[in-house]
Amino acid sequence: MAVTATDQPIIGARDRTILRDLAKRIAEIAAEPVQERRRRIWHAQNALQPIRPPVFISPEGSWVELIPESILQCEGEVARGIEMGLRRRIYPHEHFGDDQVVDADYRVPFAVTSTGWGIGPTIARPVAERGAYAWDAPVQRAADIERIQTPTATHAPEQSAHRLAWHQELLGDILDVKLHGRWWWALGLIDEWTQLRGITQTFWDMADDPGMVHAGMRRLMEGKLAWLDQLEELGVLSLNNGNDYVGSGGLGYTDELPADDFAGHVRLRDLWGFCEAQTMSEVSPAMHERYVLPYQLPILGRFGLNCYGCCEPLDRKLDFLLARVPRLRRISISPWADVPRTAERLGDRAIFSWKPNPASLAAVRFDEEAVRREIRETLNIARTSGCVVEVILKDTHTCNGRPERFDRWAQVAMEEVGAV
Repeated sequence: MAVTATDQPIIGARDRTILRDLAKRIAEIAAEPVQERRRRIWHAQNALQPIRPPVFISPEGSWVELIPESILQCEGEVARGIEMGLRRRIYPHEHFGDDQVVDADYRVPFAVTSTGWGIGPTIARPVAERGAYAWDAPVQRAADIERIQTPTATHAPEQSAHRLAWHQELLGDILDVKLHGRWWWALGLIDEWTQLRGITQTFWDMADDPGMVHAGMRRLMEGKLAWLDQLEELGVLSLNNGNDYVGSGGLGYTDELPADDFAGHVRLRDLWGFCEAQTMSEVSPAMHERYVLPYQLPILGRFGLNCYGCCEPLDRKLDFLLARVPRLRRISISPWADVPRTAERLGDRAIFSWKPNPASLAAVRFDEEAVRREIRETLNIARTSGCVVEVILKDTHTCNGRPERFDRWAQVAMEEVGAV
């Protein structure tokens, strides 16, 4: 299919050379034998038959310190966006040496739009970059729930084809350029509800107006399920059983997905699913199970394997999660979780997806011995209980302007997991 200048922007000759050289570097890295060894580690991990604890480092907010805009060489805005994406794939391999896999794929998003809920919060952002923000919640009374619309997804196949052809012409002789659909990170609902209702008001409602919480969560659940059905019917879902970030950390390599009757059309049951409830960190297990989980279960029930949790401590909520979440394979163990309690209750029933405290990277002084001690103690506790543990460093919003801290943290972590 021919692509005209009006379909996609023109990449200048200099920018094109820069991007292609970066793509060639990715292809070189992808061909290294270490990539297959890393895939085997994740396959075994997700089958609950670990080789050793894998380590995954996600710079997240610190990317602006690791790869600042000043490093980019391309001149065009679109080219600079592509360049940043390519450099972020190269950087971990050249600096961290963790268990991230570099493959020769290049993913192009389907041309899909979604209408959303029809209402949303009014957000007041500070002048300070990456500062805290506040918002006005639009759901002030029960009648406002009726204003929440069912999201509608629309696919433009011709635009998807144009996107694919344009990227294939740019990089397709170097990398395997393909369309890929990823439309959500988590499907937990409650964090979306607190955006619409307000966190403090939601807490009051749990005590004073339970019907409000149930009505709002039911409306979001019904809308989300309908939206997921639309994506499935449009044929824009993509398998996430390979080099895919699943849950709140970890790679999706597994032979258990897609489902046995898979015939090429990706369905929800062919995928990893994920729910979390970060705004419910301080909510009791009973309230979590009453107000949150009933609306997540119909969603999680649609997926082939599931992850649960992110920053919220789940040590007091493991019993009902393990008993009720279908095909639960990965549970987030946040820095605020009670590690011994968690390890004892979890055992080898699901992956102990441990999130070390990222504050060590942001401190005035990087205390390497404290990092080593935290990792070693946690691994020993998890090993004693027979846990299938992985080390996922995330929520790293700053490294205090010292990118080399990530490199050293990674080296320490790899030394410790190799000793287990």
